[in-house]
Amino acid sequence: MAGRIRLEDRECPLSTTVQHVGEWWTLLLLHDAFDGYTRFDEFQENLGISSSMLTARLKTLVADGLLERRPYQTNPVRHEYVLTELGRSLRPVIVALAAWGNNRLAPPQRSMILIDAASGEEVEPVVVDAKTGRRLDDSQTYVFTAGPAASAAMRSRYPHTGLTRSQPAEGVEVGEG
Repeated sequence: MAGRIRLEDRECPLSTTVQHVGEWWTLLLLHDAFDGYTRFDEFQENLGISSSMLTARLKTLVADGLLERRPYQTNPVRHEYVLTELGRSLRPVIVALAAWGNNRLAPPQRSMILIDAASGEEVEPVVVDAKTGRRLDDSQTYVFTAGPAASAAMRSRYPHTGLTRSQPAEGVEVGEG
């Protein structure tokens, strides 16, 4: 279709994130990696995924820098897949998605819950602003605005004059007090 914007051409951080983790296999593989799985056969057995599909997904996760492929055996050569720092940074996203799914279910219907490892108590994850600790679930209080690198199209979509942490929005003066 003429004039259609391809996902990879969008400057929106949501579209670029979905480009990396949008396929459900990707999220499940990352979830397994957070649970300590590192080897091809472990992922395959747990997910019930075909070898060719798993190979393709793991290659993509390595290429995207979310997993690192390391040899763990030399004869024959075998590799393991270990989360990178970038991959580990996705854990809060996966936790939030699981919490959203659980919030739609009555407690007895939940097949997996998040607990405090020390106390065994169930916890309820929420997304908060790191600076204030306030929950970010109110779409009237927290809104998107164009960032410092935004194009003209992005600035017209998000005309709010909120300040970014790195610099004020274009045309906004910052004074003391």
